[in-house]
Amino acid sequence: MVTVLGQVRDRLTGAVIATFLAASISLWGFLSIAGEMREGETRAFDERLMLLLRQPDDPNEPLGPRWLEEAMRDVTALGGFTVLTLLTIVAVVTLMRAGRLRQAFGMATVALGAELTSDLLKLAYARPRPDLVPHGSYVYSNSFPSGHSTMSVAVYFTLATLLAAGASRPSSRRMIYTVAGFLVLLIGVSRVYLGVHWPTDVAAGWALGSVWALIGWRWLGAPATAGAGPKRS
Repeated sequence: MVTVLGQVRDRLTGAVIATFLAASISLWGFLSIAGEMREGETRAFDERLMLLLRQPDDPNEPLGPRWLEEAMRDVTALGGFTVLTLLTIVAVVTLMRAGRLRQAFGMATVALGAELTSDLLKLAYARPRPDLVPHGSYVYSNSFPSGHSTMSVAVYFTLATLLAAGASRPSSRRMIYTVAGFLVLLIGVSRVYLGVHWPTDVAAGWALGSVWALIGWRWLGAPATAGAGPKRS
């Protein structure tokens, strides 16, 4: 019994340290991008990368056929406030009905925290939206960091943590996180493709969202994972 408790304690301690280090790296990444952006060091990189997604002879037109542009609008909606709010509400209500109040509170905290920090940082940095190409989607707030990128990382990876905690096979857990990562990547690319965010807005959003996703992983997934080993044996 003492040995089992010691193993669980060691694994929990390792999870805390790993989470702290990963969150620190993500926060450092965000602050580094923000510092470079404020000094104007990212402008050339942002413009070059955005123009790669535009017709060489007409920067006003994105690459690809019309259906691709419409598909990108569909993808970008998956990272929008309405979709992610509905997903969060469904997840929280489902967890509460299952009696998993701690996880319900954690899910709500991650989503609200990511949204609030993104909004406050938009006000603090007050970066204008890209003026290089026409916007392919309606925008109404500042540009840095990307709220879609921040929220998609926080919400989809936290949902992935909840799903992965109930998966019995490592391959299933890997698949869940891979799908979440692919979705987050597509949402971020769609923001640049539609001309509503600079690439560094998206990168900063991913970094900020990762901090909240790590909090969600530690809060919702790590304890269950740590305790699962001895229980199965």
